[in-house]
Amino acid sequence: MLELINKGGIILWIIVFLSPVALAIIIERFLYFRKIRVDEEKLIQRLKSSMEKGHYDEALSICDNNPSPITNLMKVGIEHRNYPKHIQKEVIMDAANQEIPRLERFLSALGTIAHVTPLLGLLGTVTGNINAFGVLGKFGSVGDPTLLAKGIAEALLTTAGGLIVAIPTIVFYNYLVSRVNHTIVRLENRVSELVLLLGGKDEEAG
Repeated sequence: MLELINKGGIILWIIVFLSPVALAIIIERFLYFRKIRVDEEKLIQRLKSSMEKGHYDEALSICDNNPSPITNLMKVGIEHRNYPKHIQKEVIMDAANQEIPRLERFLSALGTIAHVTPLLGLLGTVTGNINAFGVLGKFGSVGDPTLLAKGIAEALLTTAGGLIVAIPTIVFYNYLVSRVNHTIVRLENRVSELVLLLGGKDEEAG
Protein backbone atom coordinates (compact mmCIF):
# COMPACT_ATOMS: atom_id res chain seq x y z
CA MET A 1 0.00 0.00 0.00
CA LEU A 2 2.79 2.40 0.92
CA GLU A 3 4.54 1.69 -2.38
CA LEU A 4 1.30 2.39 -4.25
CA ILE A 5 0.85 5.73 -2.47
CA ASN A 6 4.46 6.68 -3.21
CA LYS A 7 3.80 6.09 -6.91
CA GLY A 8 1.01 8.68 -6.77
CA GLY A 9 3.41 11.33 -5.52
CA ILE A 10 2.86 14.18 -3.08
CA ILE A 11 -0.69 14.90 -4.30
CA LEU A 12 -1.82 11.37 -3.42
CA TRP A 13 -0.19 11.80 -0.01
CA ILE A 14 -2.28 14.95 0.50
CA ILE A 15 -5.43 13.03 -0.42
CA VAL A 16 -4.47 10.23 1.97
CA PHE A 17 -3.92 12.80 4.73
CA LEU A 18 -7.35 14.37 4.14
CA SER A 19 -9.10 11.00 4.37
CA PRO A 20 -8.74 10.48 8.18
CA VAL A 21 -9.54 14.17 8.72
CA ALA A 22 -12.88 13.69 6.94
CA LEU A 23 -13.51 10.47 8.86
CA ALA A 24 -12.80 12.17 12.19
CA ILE A 25 -15.25 14.98 11.40
CA ILE A 26 -17.98 12.52 10.36
CA ILE A 27 -17.56 10.46 13.55
CA GLU A 28 -17.54 13.59 15.74
CA ARG A 29 -20.73 14.90 14.14
CA PHE A 30 -22.55 11.57 14.50
CA LEU A 31 -21.55 11.38 18.17
CA TYR A 32 -22.75 14.96 18.67
CA PHE A 33 -26.16 14.32 17.11
CA ARG A 34 -26.48 11.14 19.13
CA LYS A 35 -25.69 13.09 22.30
CA ILE A 36 -28.37 15.76 21.68
CA ARG A 37 -31.05 13.30 20.56
CA VAL A 38 -34.05 13.51 22.89
CA ASP A 39 -37.77 12.76 22.78
CA GLU A 40 -38.86 16.40 22.49
CA GLU A 41 -42.58 15.85 23.04
CA LYS A 42 -42.02 13.79 26.18
CA LEU A 43 -39.43 16.26 27.46
CA ILE A 44 -41.67 19.27 26.92
CA GLN A 45 -44.51 17.51 28.77
CA ARG A 46 -42.17 16.93 31.73
CA LEU A 47 -41.09 20.57 31.69
CA LYS A 48 -44.69 21.77 31.39
CA SER A 49 -45.71 19.62 34.36
CA SER A 50 -42.88 21.02 36.49
CA MET A 51 -43.57 24.63 35.54
CA GLU A 52 -47.31 24.32 36.18
CA LYS A 53 -46.42 23.31 39.74
CA GLY A 54 -44.01 26.22 40.02
CA HIS A 55 -41.01 23.90 40.28
CA TYR A 56 -38.72 25.96 38.08
CA ASP A 57 -35.51 24.63 39.65
CA GLU A 58 -36.70 21.14 38.79
CA ALA A 59 -37.41 22.26 35.22
CA LEU A 60 -33.90 23.75 34.92
CA SER A 61 -32.47 20.49 36.28
CA ILE A 62 -34.35 18.54 33.60
CA CYS A 63 -32.80 20.82 30.96
CA ASP A 64 -29.31 20.34 32.40
CA ASN A 65 -29.71 16.55 32.50
CA ASN A 66 -30.97 16.38 28.91
CA PRO A 67 -28.60 18.59 26.89
CA SER A 68 -29.97 19.37 23.44
CA PRO A 69 -30.81 22.47 21.38
CA ILE A 70 -34.45 22.40 22.54
CA THR A 71 -33.56 22.18 26.25
CA ASN A 72 -31.06 25.01 25.80
CA LEU A 73 -33.91 27.16 24.46
CA MET A 74 -36.18 26.08 27.31
CA LYS A 75 -33.51 26.90 29.88
CA VAL A 76 -33.12 30.42 28.51
CA GLY A 77 -36.90 30.82 28.43
CA ILE A 78 -37.33 29.64 32.04
CA GLU A 79 -34.62 32.03 33.19
CA HIS A 80 -36.59 34.86 31.52
CA ARG A 81 -40.04 33.61 32.54
CA ASN A 82 -40.96 36.87 34.31
CA TYR A 83 -40.28 39.00 31.26
CA PRO A 84 -42.90 40.10 28.69
CA LYS A 85 -43.64 37.65 25.90
CA HIS A 86 -41.93 39.74 23.22
CA ILE A 87 -38.70 39.77 25.22
CA GLN A 88 -39.01 36.03 25.86
CA LYS A 89 -39.38 35.45 22.16
CA GLU A 90 -36.31 37.58 21.40
CA VAL A 91 -34.05 35.82 23.91
CA ILE A 92 -35.26 32.38 22.81
CA MET A 93 -34.67 33.29 19.16
CA ASP A 94 -31.19 34.55 20.05
CA ALA A 95 -30.52 31.26 21.85
CA ALA A 96 -31.73 29.36 18.77
CA ASN A 97 -29.33 31.36 16.57
CA GLN A 98 -26.47 30.49 18.94
CA GLU A 99 -27.23 26.79 18.45
CA ILE A 100 -26.62 27.01 14.70
CA PRO A 101 -22.80 27.27 14.89
CA ARG A 102 -22.74 24.22 17.17
CA LEU A 103 -24.86 22.26 14.72
CA GLU A 104 -22.75 23.32 11.73
CA ARG A 105 -19.37 22.79 13.43
CA PHE A 106 -16.70 21.38 11.07
CA LEU A 107 -19.23 20.95 8.22
CA SER A 108 -17.56 23.63 6.09
CA ALA A 109 -14.25 21.76 6.44
CA LEU A 110 -15.95 18.48 5.51
CA GLY A 111 -17.55 20.11 2.46
CA THR A 112 -14.19 21.53 1.41
CA ILE A 113 -12.57 18.08 1.61
CA ALA A 114 -15.45 16.57 -0.38
CA HIS A 115 -15.01 19.07 -3.20
CA VAL A 116 -11.21 19.42 -3.18
CA THR A 117 -10.14 15.75 -3.17
CA PRO A 118 -11.44 14.90 -6.68
CA LEU A 119 -9.84 18.10 -7.99
CA LEU A 120 -6.55 17.12 -6.38
CA GLY A 121 -6.90 13.71 -7.99
CA LEU A 122 -7.41 15.34 -11.38
CA LEU A 123 -4.44 17.63 -10.81
CA GLY A 124 -2.27 14.63 -9.94
CA THR A 125 -3.38 12.84 -13.09
CA VAL A 126 -2.65 15.86 -15.29
CA THR A 127 0.82 16.42 -13.83
CA GLY A 128 1.52 12.66 -13.97
CA ASN A 129 0.53 12.49 -17.64
CA ILE A 130 2.70 15.49 -18.42
CA ASN A 131 5.65 13.67 -16.90
CA ALA A 132 4.75 10.42 -18.72
CA PHE A 133 4.54 12.10 -22.13
CA GLY A 134 7.71 13.98 -21.32
CA VAL A 135 9.48 10.64 -20.99
CA LEU A 136 8.06 9.52 -24.35
CA GLY A 137 9.15 12.73 -26.00
CA LYS A 138 12.63 12.36 -24.58
CA PHE A 139 13.14 8.85 -25.98
CA GLY A 140 11.16 9.38 -29.19
CA SER A 141 10.19 6.45 -31.36
CA VAL A 142 12.86 4.20 -29.86
CA GLY A 143 11.42 4.53 -26.42
CA ASP A 144 9.80 1.66 -24.59
CA PRO A 145 5.96 2.03 -24.76
CA THR A 146 5.69 0.35 -21.38
CA LEU A 147 7.28 3.45 -19.85
CA LEU A 148 4.34 5.52 -21.10
CA ALA A 149 1.77 2.98 -19.91
CA LYS A 150 3.42 2.80 -16.51
CA GLY A 151 3.52 6.58 -16.19
CA ILE A 152 -0.17 6.97 -17.10
CA ALA A 153 -1.19 4.16 -14.71
CA GLU A 154 0.65 5.85 -11.86
CA ALA A 155 -0.91 9.20 -12.76
CA LEU A 156 -4.41 7.72 -12.63
CA LEU A 157 -3.80 6.57 -9.05
CA THR A 158 -4.43 10.12 -7.83
CA THR A 159 -7.79 10.30 -9.61
CA ALA A 160 -8.82 6.98 -8.07
CA GLY A 161 -7.62 8.11 -4.65
CA GLY A 162 -9.49 11.42 -4.91
CA LEU A 163 -12.75 9.72 -5.89
CA ILE A 164 -12.41 7.06 -3.19
CA VAL A 165 -12.18 9.80 -0.56
CA ALA A 166 -14.65 12.23 -2.15
CA ILE A 167 -17.63 9.95 -2.84
CA PRO A 168 -18.36 8.81 0.75
CA THR A 169 -17.42 12.24 2.08
CA ILE A 170 -20.00 13.93 -0.17
CA VAL A 171 -22.67 11.41 0.88
CA PHE A 172 -22.07 12.01 4.60
CA TYR A 173 -21.72 15.77 4.11
CA ASN A 174 -25.10 16.01 2.38
CA TYR A 175 -26.70 13.85 5.07
CA LEU A 176 -25.28 15.98 7.90
CA VAL A 177 -26.27 19.26 6.20
CA SER A 178 -29.81 17.92 5.74
CA ARG A 179 -29.95 16.93 9.40
CA VAL A 180 -28.70 20.35 10.50
CA ASN A 181 -31.27 22.14 8.33
CA HIS A 182 -34.06 19.94 9.69
CA THR A 183 -32.99 20.72 13.27
CA ILE A 184 -32.82 24.47 12.59
CA VAL A 185 -36.31 24.51 11.07
CA ARG A 186 -37.64 22.53 14.03
CA LEU A 187 -36.06 24.97 16.49
CA GLU A 188 -37.58 27.96 14.68
CA ASN A 189 -41.00 26.32 14.81
CA ARG A 190 -40.59 25.67 18.53
CA VAL A 191 -39.94 29.31 19.51
CA SER A 192 -43.57 30.48 19.56
CA GLU A 193 -44.65 27.24 21.20
CA LEU A 194 -42.11 27.73 23.98
CA VAL A 195 -43.24 31.31 24.57
CA LEU A 196 -46.84 30.13 25.01
CA LEU A 197 -45.66 27.34 27.29
CA LEU A 198 -43.76 29.78 29.49
CA GLY A 199 -46.82 32.01 29.77
CA GLY A 200 -44.98 35.30 30.02
CA LYS A 201 -46.64 38.64 30.63
CA ASP A 202 -48.31 40.39 27.72
CA GLU A 203 -46.73 43.62 26.60
CA GLU A 204 -48.48 46.59 28.15
CA ALA A 205 -50.21 48.95 25.80
CA GLY A 206 -48.37 52.24 25.36
